[in-house]
Amino acid sequence: MSGKMGAIDRCDCVVIHEDIVDRVKEKMPEEETLYDLAELFKVFGDSTRTRILWALDEAEMCVCDIAYLLNMTQSAISHQLRVLKQSKLVKHRKEGKIVFYSLKDEHVKQIFEMGLAHISEGSWKVGV
Repeated sequence: MSGKMGAIDRCDCVVIHEDIVDRVKEKMPEEETLYDLAELFKVFGDSTRTRILWALDEAEMCVCDIAYLLNMTQSAISHQLRVLKQSKLVKHRKEGKIVFYSLKDEHVKQIFEMGLAHISEGSWKVGV
């Protein structure tokens, strides 16, 4: 890839299709909801968090296991798990002194797996 972005296709006219605009505007979520959605997607924008989510999509794991798997410190993993927990993407349960983490619910699993399916198509990269 040359590093240049392709030209964006756009209309060469100034016609507004009011019926379409009005219909979409009526269904559009509140600004705060869209802001929250953008913040959620930012959490997925960190490769360490994505690696953790991938691991937790495979199995429930403790911090020690995740740190070993990803060749990182437990402190670094704990920090990222805190972010994921605050974003309601992971949950935890205690078993004695061990804390196990897993994906929060089926929605998180679906978001993650749909993202993987999308990039597997090969058409997600800019300029493709």
